Amino acid sequence: MSRKEQDIKRLIASQCHVGTKQLHFDMKRYVSHRSDNGSYILNLEETWQHIKLAARVIAAIEQPQDVMVVSSRPIGQRAVIKFAHYTLASSTRSARWTPGTLTNQSNSASGKFQEPQLLIVTDPHLDRQAIVEASYVNIPVIALCNSDTPLQYVDIPIPVGNRETKSISMIYWLLAREVKILRGELRQDEEWDVLVDLFYHKEITNDQLGITDNQVKQEVEGEDHENQAEGEKAKQDW
Repeated sequence: MSRKEQDIKRLIASQCHVGTKQLHFDMKRYVSHRSDNGSYILNLEETWQHIKLAARVIAAIEQPQDVMVVSSRPIGQRAVIKFAHYTLASSTRSARWTPGTLTNQSNSASGKFQEPQLLIVTDPHLDRQAIVEASYVNIPVIALCNSDTPLQYVDIPIPVGNRETKSISMIYWLLAREVKILRGELRQDEEWDVLVDLFYHKEITNDQLGITDNQVKQEVEGEDHENQAEGEKAKQDW
């Protein structure tokens, strides 16, 4: 089995081909058909080809840290951080985009102003502010785009159902692997020993942390009492 066939199977297993029930005109060329339940099915041949194209653009950036990866969607935050780690790119510290990150030079002193050469976003709907700012300063944009995504200011769309962590993680894993191959860090026929599971977003429950519901309730009640006491003290001081 060729590497391409293996990658297509990975994309199918991760449900990367399942889009939404809405279709934007810009994404019509990347859709193959519509399923029985009304969801649009994305063409994985296009997805694979655009991953290869995006990897070439990323590898062409001389300084890896000049590639900036963002995700305002929490389920994509871990994948973004892992991708940045393995490709030496820069990523946002949180899911919230700080307005003016790419355009407001007065933020230079605080370290919030950045001047990347390439921007990668996980969801153009939620990362709209980052894409618009990139367009102001002529920064090319690579975006993970679902069937309902407008492609305004997006230079290289990667068609994928970006509503699930497994599909987002698979795209970033494949993208990171291709970048490493192009940089000569992996051979073309070599298997990458990093599992895609490391890119998955994981919800940590109170049970996993060893915290009981009573402890949570007591902590909330304690905070309420503290806030009430501070409010009464403020009234007295007034």
